[in-house]
Amino acid sequence: MEAKAAILWGVNEPWSVEEVELDDPEPSEVLVRMVAAGLCHSDEHLVTGDLPIYMPAVGGHEGSAVIEKVGANVTGLIPGDHVVMSFIPSCGRCRWCSSGHQTLCDLGEHLMTGMPIANGAPRMRARGQGVGPMSLVGCFATHQVVHEASVVKIDPEVPLDKAALVSCGVTTGWGSAVNTAGVRPGDVVVVVGIGGIGSNAVQGARIAGARIIVAVAPIESKLEVAKRLGATHTASDVYSAFSLVNEITWGQRADSAILTVDVARGELIGPTLSLVRKGGNVVVTALAPFTQSEVNLSLFELTLWHKELRGSLFGGGNPRADIPKLLKLYQSGQLDLDDLLTKTYSLEEINEGYEDMRTGKNIRGVVAFE
Repeated sequence: MEAKAAILWGVNEPWSVEEVELDDPEPSEVLVRMVAAGLCHSDEHLVTGDLPIYMPAVGGHEGSAVIEKVGANVTGLIPGDHVVMSFIPSCGRCRWCSSGHQTLCDLGEHLMTGMPIANGAPRMRARGQGVGPMSLVGCFATHQVVHEASVVKIDPEVPLDKAALVSCGVTTGWGSAVNTAGVRPGDVVVVVGIGGIGSNAVQGARIAGARIIVAVAPIESKLEVAKRLGATHTASDVYSAFSLVNEITWGQRADSAILTVDVARGELIGPTLSLVRKGGNVVVTALAPFTQSEVNLSLFELTLWHKELRGSLFGGGNPRADIPKLLKLYQSGQLDLDDLLTKTYSLEEINEGYEDMRTGKNIRGVVAFE
């Protein structure tokens, strides 16, 4: 069938919106009609080359859709079902899935190859060649063929433009606080970077019962959103946050700090580690360039003050459990998705949307296909 997609043909090139050819689904795959796709910073990492991927690639890994056709071996999904794309596939059978760590599913080895799980052959073609999907889902397309392991069925009562946000940013940020940092009632938490992920780390800390939540960002409008989502204090940078946290905790410092800036750099780790108390933890959720290999931190603090430095992928959660859970929290009014959606764009406006992200205008921009 014919579809339209935003394709990246090379590093530092703009997204090219063009007509594509899309195959029918294989027995273990589904054909979806995309409804909304979030403009996440991870796709910007493809443009800058920080995240290597097979090119040409159709971008987008955060989205919601409606099932239009299912393969012969697909169970549990039928045409008309509403789904959220899971950029982390989960087979349910490997060691990691069966032990409650779906984010580490063995199917993840395919994520950046551009080759579909079923048989490794591209489903989409443009300009006479195969186009790989970002994280096996390629949400920047009007239609897409994906493996059944990459979609999660949701309640059809949830608005699909809001549901798309739970595909990546919400779940990753929320889980960074709740799962990886292990925030508990009464904790003091610092979130460094307030975007699509950091804003939800704030919400996760609030829902987990944190007493003090310090949001750190240089843009005042983002700090205002953070306060609406649950931040009790704000700071413009890590160094002013240190003075603030030191004062409000009487020198004890924070229990956890979550790093969710646009690009993780080695020089940020040391100052962030200094924000937390003895025995505290720092969670690094922000993605660093593939070539980043040096980190500046105090090994004295790390060892003698028993601090921890933790990485977090998809918030350390389980897509099939956490996505429906968070949507129920939204339906009950405990999780705010409405304030996150800053602006919607057509697929043809995708480059404008990413420019708005670069200049700090959006918490989360969304491509609306309908």
